[in-house]
Amino acid sequence: MAEQSATADPTAEQARNVEVVRRYLRTFVTKDLAELRAVIAEDVQIYGSGTAVRGRHYVEQAVASPGLTVVDLELVEIFPAGDRVTVSLALTYRRDATGATAVQSACKMYRLAGGRIVQFWGEQDLYGLLRGLDMLPDVPIRF
Repeated sequence: MAEQSATADPTAEQARNVEVVRRYLRTFVTKDLAELRAVIAEDVQIYGSGTAVRGRHYVEQAVASPGLTVVDLELVEIFPAGDRVTVSLALTYRRDATGATAVQSACKMYRLAGGRIVQFWGEQDLYGLLRGLDMLPDVPIRF
């Protein structure tokens, strides 16, 4: 009789991690903070845009940001590897004051443990989003 491995099935773990990331990203459209709390660790580590912070409250603020509504989210690509999931995505935002919409591209990498996101890194095109929402002039930057 063959002995069963004591380690979990890596394929099943990767599938679970992908689903957790999908659930997390949906909260930007649904604004469901209870769902957000279910998939993000309270002391999550966040890296991006030249900063490093810790705490789920930063994510909650981003999901509930006043004046901007995420009206659509397209997952362009999802790539699981071990305890990490990398995604490229496009978020369509609406500026509530004007009704203007724009798409922001982003690339994020998440590390998961115990079915929750414990770290993530990423960059997004904030400059392009602000230009698309008419919040910055549509002119080249001069350095």
